[in-house]
Amino acid sequence: MPKRKSFLILITILLLAFVAGNLSYPDPLNNGIDFLNSRLRQGFGEQVKFSLPHFWNIPFRLGLDLQGGTHLIYQADLSGIDGADHKNALDGLRDVIERRVNLFGVSEPVIQIEEQSQRLIVELAGVKDVKEAISMIGQTPFLEFKEQKPDEEFNMILQKQQELEGMTFEEVQSVPDWQIALDDPFTSTQLTGRYLKKAELIFEPTTNKPMVSIQFDDEGAKLFEELTTRNIGKSVAIYIDNTLISSPIVQESISGGKAQISGSFTVDDAKTLVRSLNSGALPVPITLVSQETIGPSLGQESLNKSLKAGMIGFILVIVFMIIFYRLPGILASLALIVYIALNLSLIKLIPVTLTLSGIAGFILSMGMAVDANILIFSRMREELKLGKGFLISLEDGFKRAWPSVRDGNSTIILVSLILFSLGTSFVKGFALTLIIGNLIGIFSAIFITNNLLRCFGGTKFEKLSWLWK
Repeated sequence: MPKRKSFLILITILLLAFVAGNLSYPDPLNNGIDFLNSRLRQGFGEQVKFSLPHFWNIPFRLGLDLQGGTHLIYQADLSGIDGADHKNALDGLRDVIERRVNLFGVSEPVIQIEEQSQRLIVELAGVKDVKEAISMIGQTPFLEFKEQKPDEEFNMILQKQQELEGMTFEEVQSVPDWQIALDDPFTSTQLTGRYLKKAELIFEPTTNKPMVSIQFDDEGAKLFEELTTRNIGKSVAIYIDNTLISSPIVQESISGGKAQISGSFTVDDAKTLVRSLNSGALPVPITLVSQETIGPSLGQESLNKSLKAGMIGFILVIVFMIIFYRLPGILASLALIVYIALNLSLIKLIPVTLTLSGIAGFILSMGMAVDANILIFSRMREELKLGKGFLISLEDGFKRAWPSVRDGNSTIILVSLILFSLGTSFVKGFALTLIIGNLIGIFSAIFITNNLLRCFGGTKFEKLSWLWK
């Protein structure tokens, strides 16, 4: 390879290392920039408006187990939904709650569903106030459209309710079949807040009373049209959090997926309802069954231990490489430093939520990145012992080690993809950092280590066999 090309590649590697290193840890550079800016102001006076900008500072996104937060478990009530639709209802519930907590600025919430127990697990990293976390989710209204029960049953319930109106509880108990009045005259339908597209505040043209206009998505529009078609001349009830808001009589089949919620609203009430509905109407009712807060001190302790383990592992790897492989080991250690900077930069940029299991995947991938270098160096040594020249041995060593490097890393990536697709949140974190680490590890061994070694071709170091064998 021409010297000019080797020099350009080396400059590229150094630039890559500089950018990746400062993305990973920009504080030293930004402190230096602050120092230079202060010197400029001292030298030229406060009238100097020019100042060097800070390097891009992106914080790491830490999971619940590292920065603390809130762990909530909700029980979903699927009694009004057909068994075949349970999974879709739970998926819709998860999507709605995720959208809602994102609106409150919660970084990377982890929301999982347990189909068998019909439970929803919500992990909100960084949220220490349990009441605040519950409020984020619990304030979301459950919007539901119901249709009349069969005429005979519907009329019987209404008549009994009218009969008991104004009576005390003792008087009610003396009326035959008084329990009928407790029944809901309406029955649930498939149309819920799950299909809500948007809501907005409007005013009734003649009375100027505030109302809430809602628009369903395509699937919801079909369900709404079917609902109004089979209930012409009957009431369709609109419930918010199991409370009857309005029960208009359907005059004709309504297409297009638009409806209006009217009631005894003030303007502020209507605005609050619109805001809540737009942030996500729950497709099914939920009940909080468990809550837990993980303190920041426990998370910080876990993070410190993880960083300490990673640092010890990094130092041991470097010592091993230098002792057993001498100069190639030193170059591999430099490549490993660039690898760590690249890895951390990608974790920030994607961004990946770091958990304890994710850090374990990162540390494990660091060892695997070195493993690729070991295979290459071992093959290179064998070629040198056969009496081949330095660059030829390097070329042949890479070619013959590549199938092992490729197959080993491909197998790990394949298994990690399976873990990521089928595992829980902690397993996903481990798998994702392992995938990223292996991909960067291949790049580090083939591009960075290879080209660093090539820089010694044709130099006096090439002839010092004890450095390579």
